[in-house]
Amino acid sequence: MISLSARRLLVGLFTSLALVLGLAPATAPPAHAAPLFGHDISWPQCPASVGGFGLPLPPASSQFVVIGLTRGLPFTENPCLASQVGWARTNGKPAHGYAMAAFPTAAQLATYRTQGPWTSSTRAGQLSNVGYSEARFAVASLNRIGFRPPVVWIDVEPRPAQPWPTATAAQQRDNRYIIEGLMRGLRDAGFSYGLYSFTSGWASITGSWRLPGVPVWATAGTLNYPTEALDRCSQPSFSGGRVYISQWYDTVRDYDRTCDPYAFTPLPVPASTLSGAATDFNGDWNNDVLARVGATAELRMYAGTGRGRLMAGTRIGTGWGGFNLLETPGDVNGDGAVDVLARETATGSLWLYRGNGKGGWLPRLRVGSGWNSYSFFGPGDFNGDQRVDLLARHTATGILWLYPGNGSGGWLPRVRVGSGWNAFNSIVGPGDMNGDGTADVLARQTSTGDLWLYPGNGRGGWLPRVLVGFGWNAMTAIMGPGDFNGDRTADVLARDRSGILWLYPRSASGTWLPRVQIGSGWNGINAIF
Repeated sequence: MISLSARRLLVGLFTSLALVLGLAPATAPPAHAAPLFGHDISWPQCPASVGGFGLPLPPASSQFVVIGLTRGLPFTENPCLASQVGWARTNGKPAHGYAMAAFPTAAQLATYRTQGPWTSSTRAGQLSNVGYSEARFAVASLNRIGFRPPVVWIDVEPRPAQPWPTATAAQQRDNRYIIEGLMRGLRDAGFSYGLYSFTSGWASITGSWRLPGVPVWATAGTLNYPTEALDRCSQPSFSGGRVYISQWYDTVRDYDRTCDPYAFTPLPVPASTLSGAATDFNGDWNNDVLARVGATAELRMYAGTGRGRLMAGTRIGTGWGGFNLLETPGDVNGDGAVDVLARETATGSLWLYRGNGKGGWLPRLRVGSGWNSYSFFGPGDFNGDQRVDLLARHTATGILWLYPGNGSGGWLPRVRVGSGWNAFNSIVGPGDMNGDGTADVLARQTSTGDLWLYPGNGRGGWLPRVLVGFGWNAMTAIMGPGDFNGDRTADVLARDRSGILWLYPRSASGTWLPRVQIGSGWNGINAIF
C-alpha cells in the first residue's frame, strides 16, 4: 500500500527475516480470539513484463488476501487483477478489494467534474463527482472480471506521483470531498467500504476527519508485529472507526491480520456526508425533512432527491404528540447514523431517538431532564472537535449555552456562549452558510423579521453577525436541511402562512439564489425539522 520507493528507504530498519520467509512472526502473538492472517497484493506482484516488480504472491499459509484494483493511482487498473483474483479463487482464499484515492489532475477534474450525483456548479460538487468517478472506475474493473468482494477499502495515503494538497484547512476539506465521493460511489454500486490509512497521513490529508461509523484497516507500517501491529486493533483508529484489519509490511510483502473473528462478510457502513449530515435520515446521501402531522401526531419522513425536491411522505412513527420540541442534530451517539432529539412536554425529559441509518429507529435513550426551561437546536460541530453539539437558550434569561457532545450520546460540561437571545423567535443551525468550513447559526429577530447570520468561529464562539434577510416574519417555520440541492452548500427551507414550502438555496460565495417552491399544504404540519 505504501509506495515501494518509501519502503526501500526504510529497509535499514528491518531486523527480522522471519517476515520475509513466511507468514508467521518470529515471536508468537499474545493470546487473542482466533485471528486470521493474510496479505494484500496488487500490481507490484505483477511480472516486470507488464509493469510490476515481480514480487511474490502470498504463501500457501495465507488465510485471506486484499487485492488492489488500481495500478497505484485512480483511473488505472492493476494489470494482474484478473489473474490475482483467479489465484485467490483457485487457492480458496477469502478476498477483499482496495482502491486508491488521490486528488485529481487538472485533466481529471475537467473530465469527471460533472460525472456524479452532485451538481457541478461549485468546486465542492465537482470534487465530489471526481471521487465518485474514481469509485466507478474501480467498480468497472470489478465488473469486467466478475469479482464482487464483500468490502472495497479506500486507500488514503500520501501519493508522490499525484500529491494531495495539504497546506490549508480549505485544501483538507477539498480532499474530504474526494474521499466522500469514493464512499458514495462504492455504496451506490452495492459495496461495503472502509478506510485504509495511518494517523499522520490521515491527519495531513483530511485534517483528522472523524468518521466513527466507517470501518478501518489500519497499518502499523514497518513496526514490529507482536506489539505495534496488534495494538492497532485495540487503539483508537486514525478516523475513530472500528478497526477490522491491521497491517504491517517489509520490502517483499504486506502482512495483515483480522482484529476479531471475522467471516469476510459485508461490513456495516452508514452514509457519511460533509455538508448538513444532520438530515440524511435514510442513508441515501441526500438530505431529508422530518415532519409531524398536527392532526394525527404521526411522524413522516420526506426523502430528499438531492436535487432540491422532496419525495412523498412516509410514516416513520406514531404517538409523537407528547413532545413539544423536536430536532435532528446529526449523529449524536457516534454510530454514523442521524438521530433525533425529542423533549417530552409532561416531564421535560430529553430523549435521544437513535436512527438506524435506513429510515428507522434503534431503541430510544433518555439523555437529559429539566429541559422544559430551554429551547434548543443542533448546530452540528460548533466547537471544532468533530462531534455533534447542542445549543440551548434558557427561556427565562435568554442566555445561550453550548452543550458539547461527547460523541457517544452524552454531553460534556456546558459553556455559556451568548446572552440576549430572547430577541429571536426562530433559531436554526443550517450548517456552514458562509463557506469557511465552520458551523453557523441563523436567527430571526422578533421585532423586525430580520434574519441574522451568526458565523461560528470553529472553536465554540462567534464572528461578527451579518444581516442576510428581512421580512422573514412572513414565514411560520424555518428549517436548515443542509445541502438540499446537491451543490455541497447549506440551504434553508421555510414555510409561509399559506402553507407553501420554499427552498432558499445558497451559493458557494454565501449569497441567496432565487427561491424555489417545493411543496404546498404544509400548514397541517406542526413541526418541521
